[in-house]
Parts: sequence; structure tokens; C-alpha cells
Amino acid sequence: MKTTPTILVIPTGIGCEIGGFAGDALPVAKLLASASGCLVTHPNVMNGGTLAEKDERIFYVEGYSLDRFARAEIGLRKVNQQKIGIIFDKNIENEIFLRHLQVADACIATLGINIASYVITEEPVGIVISDELSGLSSGYVRNPETLIKAGKSLINQGITAIAIVTRFPDEIDSDDLNLYREGKGIDVIAGVEAIISHLISKYLKVPCAHAPALTPIDLKVNLDPRAAAEEIGYTFLPSVLIGLSTAPDLIDLPDFNSKITVCPHEIESIVVPYGALGGEAVLACMERNLNIIAVKNEGVLNVSSKWFDYTKLFKVDNYLEAAGLLITLKEGINYKSINRPLKSIRNCT
Repeated sequence: MKTTPTILVIPTGIGCEIGGFAGDALPVAKLLASASGCLVTHPNVMNGGTLAEKDERIFYVEGYSLDRFARAEIGLRKVNQQKIGIIFDKNIENEIFLRHLQVADACIATLGINIASYVITEEPVGIVISDELSGLSSGYVRNPETLIKAGKSLINQGITAIAIVTRFPDEIDSDDLNLYREGKGIDVIAGVEAIISHLISKYLKVPCAHAPALTPIDLKVNLDPRAAAEEIGYTFLPSVLIGLSTAPDLIDLPDFNSKITVCPHEIESIVVPYGALGGEAVLACMERNLNIIAVKNEGVLNVSSKWFDYTKLFKVDNYLEAAGLLITLKEGINYKSINRPLKSIRNCT
């Protein structure tokens, strides 16, 4: 069956209607994977707290590494199983820590995932949530060196993929949290989560993903269904471990000795929210003259096509249309042949 490898990006922490919550873009990923035959996407799309799903057509690649893939700096090699290690923040209390260890044991016993070992950081990681970027999820890490050191110790033990669990402050603005749980706001911790996973990807160059450690919150009656996946367990670690269990190896290019499953030069299209056209992966795909499929998926960013003069930009109203467009591109059908009215060809002189 013909495949047209495609990238799907839904940026973290910008409050997209689809993909701004707990794995609510996973059905979209499955749809686009079916349409294209091969999809490369990132944990924000796939992670649903305690819920996740594996699909051999979907390649789970952390955001910083996904940007490198879009720039044709790395290729992806499919694996049957990664050997996962977990970094735990020293700041995590014992009860919360034990809950996460039980998740790891459950994934080994029930799902057969290879989780080999864990390490506790020598110093607290120090997560700070910030509201300096109005309307966007942001913050910083006080002690990034302790994460890198812990990750190196896991790699020295033969670990090939890393899950990171850090303690997030409980003093998150209650109004912001309630808006998110009601489906009206952004995920206020997502921005710092991205910083943490980008850090490990950049310096250790292995598949990775992050799960926050938080104390349980009170039951909410008027909960938006898109946020529900985060409410049904004690931790967000299960989806991270499931995603990492078969995440592809990251192969620096050019590498003539490694078997690469998906080469960046095979990518034909990237699918992205219409207001998020300024991301690194999108700009890299523009430089490489690939198809940009911009989907109406409202968020707090508004970097739209009015800033670009790009001939291979396709604007669609939803992901169902995006899937149809991917099929027409895969099958070599002129998408204009399906639209009405159908215009006559023109005399170029």
C-alpha cells in the first residue's frame, strides 16, 4: 500500500480546541495515519494521562527532535521495544513517588513494556510556572543540570528512552485550572513540560517524554470531556510509558550504516493549526517546499498565512478535510478536480 509520510503538529500550551487537552488529538492522529499510511507526531498529540494507544503507523517523537526531523537533521528507525528509564525529581513526596513506581510495575506486568530502572535527581529540579507570556503556558526550570546528569546515568546503564517525572507546584492559579478543566482555558503547565523534554532531547538525543507529578485534585462536576483523561488516575505516567515503549530511534544524518525506517526526505506534508504557522517544523518544511496543510483549530496563537507568501499552503476547515486532502495527494488526484465550481484551463499567454 502506498504511503506518504506526514508530520502532524499541534503545539503544546496554546489552548487549541483539538489537541489542547489530555490526548484529545489522538483520534485525529489515527485518522491522519490511516489517510497517509505513516504519521510522525509528538507526545502532546498522543498522551492522554492514563489513556494512550499504540499504532504501528504512528511514530512518537518528542517536539525538539521532531523539529530536527523536519529540518532533515535526523531519520527515524522503527524498533520493537525501547529500554525505558525514568528520571524522578528529588522533590517528589514519597506517596506520590510510590504511585508512579506502581504505574511502572503495572506497565511491565500488564503491557509487557521494558522499563529497566529509574534514578532520582541529586537536587530538586525546581519548576516555576510563569504568566509572563500573556495567554500562553510558560515557565522555567531552576536546575536543569540535575536532569541532564540523571539522564546520563541512565544512558550509561544501557537505557534507550527516558521518561521524566518532575514535581509541579500545587499553587497553580485556581481560576486558570478551573477554566482548563471546563474546556475554556490553556494547560498552564504544558509550556514547562515542553522545556523539560526539549532539554533531554537536545543534550541526550534519545526518545523522551515528560509527565508532571501533582497531588490529586477535587472532583469536578462540570468537567469538559477533553480534560477527563487527566482526572481518572493518580499519575500521567502511563501514556508516556506506552508512547516511549516503541518510540523510534533517532539517527543523526547522514548515517550510511544505520537502517532508517522514515527518512525526512520522504515527508510530503505537514498538518498544523492555521494560527500556528510560525513553528520551527513548519518553517523548515516551507524551506524544503513541502505541502503545508493548515487546519482551522482555534488557539491563542495567530500566526496565520497572511504573514507568508507560500504557494503550497492548503487551508481546510477541519481534520476530516485534512485527511481527505492527504488521500488526494497520496493518490495523485488533483484536489481542484473535486472542488466546485470547476474552472476551465487558462491560456498562459
